[in-house]
Amino acid sequence: MRKIWILTKREFITSVRTKSFLIGLIIAPLLMGGSFIVIKLSEDKVDLTDKKFAVIDHSGIMGEALIQIADDRNKEYTIDKESGEKIRPAYHFMNIIPDSANLLQQKFQLSEKVRNKELHAFVEIGQDVLHPGDSSENFKITYYAENSMIDDIMGWVGRAINNHIRQLRVKELNLGEDATNDLFYWINVEGMGLVSLDEETGDVTDARSSSLAEALAVPYIFMMLMFMMVMMFTVPLLSAVMEEKSERIAEVLLGSVSPTQFMVGKLFGSILVSLIGSSVYVIGGAILATQTGFAESIPYHLLPWFFVFMILEIIMVGSIMIGLGAACNNAKDAQSLQFPAMLPVILPMFVMFPILKDPVSSFSTALSLFPPFTPMLMIVRQATPVTIPAWQPYVGLLGVLLFTLLTIWIGGRIFRTCILMQGTPPKISNIVRWTLKG
Repeated sequence: MRKIWILTKREFITSVRTKSFLIGLIIAPLLMGGSFIVIKLSEDKVDLTDKKFAVIDHSGIMGEALIQIADDRNKEYTIDKESGEKIRPAYHFMNIIPDSANLLQQKFQLSEKVRNKELHAFVEIGQDVLHPGDSSENFKITYYAENSMIDDIMGWVGRAINNHIRQLRVKELNLGEDATNDLFYWINVEGMGLVSLDEETGDVTDARSSSLAEALAVPYIFMMLMFMMVMMFTVPLLSAVMEEKSERIAEVLLGSVSPTQFMVGKLFGSILVSLIGSSVYVIGGAILATQTGFAESIPYHLLPWFFVFMILEIIMVGSIMIGLGAACNNAKDAQSLQFPAMLPVILPMFVMFPILKDPVSSFSTALSLFPPFTPMLMIVRQATPVTIPAWQPYVGLLGVLLFTLLTIWIGGRIFRTCILMQGTPPKISNIVRWTLKG
């Protein structure tokens, strides 16, 4: 144990004393959470440039109405009534007579105006929009813009048109305006959690509003933090071992320690560094959440699970990286093996959002119980507001423990066989042979 501790200390000090470690602690969260920071900083930055639109109204009932609706909006919502400052852009619509003989050419000309920034977008309204028939082409409402799918104004246009169509349909029924006011009143649905029981007092606690932080941000942060720790402190082991082998440093060390002690020392060093890095982020995140009013969103009960899964993930991935590093003879070999070895860490990122949407589905459960994916996906499922069956984290933990032992055995076999070997390329067939036969 003394020799393992010396190697662990050497690995730890080598990692934390570098500038890259300190820079990584600062830069990594900015890279991973940069989009949230930008969204927060820019949420109050509104483009106040007025928007111009054209309307091709085949129905003959919406063009002028849309102009009036936009004018009413501009008078009511674009100027702050207290300060007199402009707070939103104005919308200006103009009605275009449809050119039935050359409709495609007409839409091309309007598209060119959008490209030249003379228009923000243009709208085409089908002729049967008031009373839709069997042909959907005759009652379509189409919004043409350069980036229509993320253009918020498209939603406003749709609501304005549909509300006016409802009013016209009500008038056809000869109903009075007073009798139909409530018909157009929209009540939003408020998302709430569940009513719970306070175990200390026995009192029933009322539900509170669901928050985006609990539903999305907390699971995302847990996964990204584990991903960062693995990428920062285990993936580099492959190159580090390869360099120590090629520079004959490993031969000197193996004169005093066994290959197992060498490998375990490197793993323990990575674990210590990752614990320090993750603790800094967790403590800093908890302080930030408390200061910004999100203290209730911090799942303190999941922190033990997070650190246990993270340690096992680091041992699992680190063992393979160390073994593959010993099999490499040069930087080219290391580059060719690094990406395949990283796949168990990268692939869970692609299924995070389907799992967040339905954490208890068969798909989510099966993937989170697949040992290479369990550490990252199980903590994501646990971090959601949805209650996960109590047995699943423990079964997942057992599977990860067994799989981690397997990866240590595989990595150790490859490491002991290859650390002093020179010239043999790390082909898949060779790696399989070294794993099975040593």
